Amino acid sequence: MKIFITRMFGAAMLDSTTYEAVEADQDVTGQAVAVVVLASAGLGLGWTGLEPGRAGAVVALTLVALAGWVTWALLTYVIGTRFFAEAQTRSDPGELLRVLGFAAAPGVVGVLGLVPGLRPIVTAVTFLWLLAAMVIAIQHALDFTSTTRAVAVCVTGWAVFVAMFWVIGIFFAPSVS
Repeated sequence: MKIFITRMFGAAMLDSTTYEAVEADQDVTGQAVAVVVLASAGLGLGWTGLEPGRAGAVVALTLVALAGWVTWALLTYVIGTRFFAEAQTRSDPGELLRVLGFAAAPGVVGVLGLVPGLRPIVTAVTFLWLLAAMVIAIQHALDFTSTTRAVAVCVTGWAVFVAMFWVIGIFFAPSVS
């Protein structure tokens, strides 16, 4: 448990050594799932509050976060290894799942959105912090020497991710008559 908390904290602090350790440790995929669940619960509580009846929204956000995490990991794997790879780029989907799971650690502070008046600030800071963590995670998982290349993978992946959900939304959104 101590190693898990230390790694969560290291990932949130954008520590390169932590990301390298998580990348190499094939036994922490379950811990990466736990980080995603904790982060999405923190963000969900911060967004929805503690009013009765909101637990379902937090559970739904957590399920969406888990699906998004797996999709994001696979997407960044393909984009990073096929389109932006450097000569030394070596990775597999498991590495991306682990590092991106731990990169979700800053989301835990989203629970501070429960403090009256802080929700917009907490949300903005948390999302910027999550973005920074994702870039560092991708840089380490894909063995990039350049942060710029990791940013390019994030931007490209985000565009594809948004397009995918837009298309899904077209097919599954209720029609307005």
